[in-house]
Amino acid sequence: MSDADKLARNVAETLLAQEGTGPAFGIEIEEAREGYARVRMKVRADMLNGHAMTHGGMIFLIADTAFAYACNSRNVSTVAQNANISFLAPSKEGDVLVAEAQETALVGRSGVYQISVRTTDGVHVAEFTGLSRSIGGPVVASQN
Repeated sequence: MSDADKLARNVAETLLAQEGTGPAFGIEIEEAREGYARVRMKVRADMLNGHAMTHGGMIFLIADTAFAYACNSRNVSTVAQNANISFLAPSKEGDVLVAEAQETALVGRSGVYQISVRTTDGVHVAEFTGLSRSIGGPVVASQN
């Protein structure tokens, strides 16, 4: 694992430890490297809408979390500037959702990320596109 990828993993773990949402909803980091992150979350009964399907907000949450870890991976504090999600198929209680974020462009302070959300059995649940903006400063203290 490269030093850049070790830093990306450290950043993702730090962000997860500092936020309330990830731990509250059982989000786990599967992989984090420069410009990339993959996270998972098991769908619980309290994450369902009135149709017994995973609430769209929960699907957005896992996609946005992967987005955050990918766009902060270089240890430069970065936030979402814009995001769009397309819901493709429902998921249900007991499904494990996996959100995989990939950087597609990074120019100056702005980055574009594509996040796919699927169940572990291959159902393509959603596609999320995020536009990030770096705000400066590190996420974690220097590694030196």
